Amino acid sequence: MNKNAQLVAELTKSGALGEEWRGAFERAPRSAFIPDAVWAPDEGTPGGYRLVAKGRDPHGWWELVNADDVVVTQLDDGDSDGPGVATSSASMPSLVAMMLRHLDLAEGQTVLDIGTGTGWTSALLSARLGDVGVTTVEIDPGVAAEAARRLKAARFTPRLAVGDGLAGHASTAPYNRIHSTAAVRHVPLPWIEQTEPGGVVVTPWGTPYANAGLLRLVVGGPGRESHGRFVENVSFMWMRAQRPHAVTAPGVGPVRDSASPMDPDLAEENVHAAFAIGLRVPGVRSVHTWDSEDPQGTYRVQLSDGEGSWASARHRRWDAGDAVQQTGPRRIWDEVCAARLWWLKEGKPELTRFGLTVGPDGGQTVWLDSPDHPVG
Repeated sequence: MNKNAQLVAELTKSGALGEEWRGAFERAPRSAFIPDAVWAPDEGTPGGYRLVAKGRDPHGWWELVNADDVVVTQLDDGDSDGPGVATSSASMPSLVAMMLRHLDLAEGQTVLDIGTGTGWTSALLSARLGDVGVTTVEIDPGVAAEAARRLKAARFTPRLAVGDGLAGHASTAPYNRIHSTAAVRHVPLPWIEQTEPGGVVVTPWGTPYANAGLLRLVVGGPGRESHGRFVENVSFMWMRAQRPHAVTAPGVGPVRDSASPMDPDLAEENVHAAFAIGLRVPGVRSVHTWDSEDPQGTYRVQLSDGEGSWASARHRRWDAGDAVQQTGPRRIWDEVCAARLWWLKEGKPELTRFGLTVGPDGGQTVWLDSPDHPVG
């Protein structure tokens, strides 16, 4: 049994891959779409990744591409002098299978695939629907060209377009389904407008605080609301235009010291808490920092909203009077603590109890359990 057949068998046995998609996974092995040079996580390197080249380390390369794990295919949007941030990847096969399952496809339907990437997901869709039913959009011309080459070599010919996926692809609309492999903070109105009434949009969705939800949105049609639920816990790279801001040093203004009303660990107790908190602290992003001379004593969470408000909460001795610093118009750490308290009062709802409504004008509202219970 070859490696891809073994992977398909394992995914089928685990229940991740349904019979309706098994043939597509067999016809379009992920290895046919992975570049010869990829990156593997490596905490021992400055950027956190090490290069794995097929020509130099064929065993390591094949192990990566045939595993049920993500494979990083680009750093820093292709800038060789960047800091080493992953900006494109081939998703783990079990996750791809799960997302495709949520599309609930039927023969003869059409799909817009946002974020061509390696071209693998486009190939899977083409294998299931036929090339004529699939349009795929990629913002990076170099990535798109490489995907086109590999798709052609594998004998798949979906419609390929280079452009910003946030705008969809109007020339071949309307679609029965839209499938995105990049996370958004706001569902783009063009996606709604280019989907048939009753059609489905499946996309990773998150906040700067917690990029964690997979949204399955049912489109309502012209002049009507679209409603959907968060159906899985996933984390994908952001659409370039919707990437959150960097957490920078505090701006000009007085810094207010205080004790923290809660252990900072509780702000990220689990994905469900973080997702709920992110909904209640709009625009806020957090990072963890420490001083190398005393990592344990100085470990802290820093937060900012990108508009002048900043906070820092120390983990050790968090109840001391100088554990929290806040500056700017908002008291961000106080907001985070209040948001977690709200989550507790609501009974610690899991991510899948939340949903989202997109109005005819593109405005979106997140709710808990039903649209009648919006999350402020």
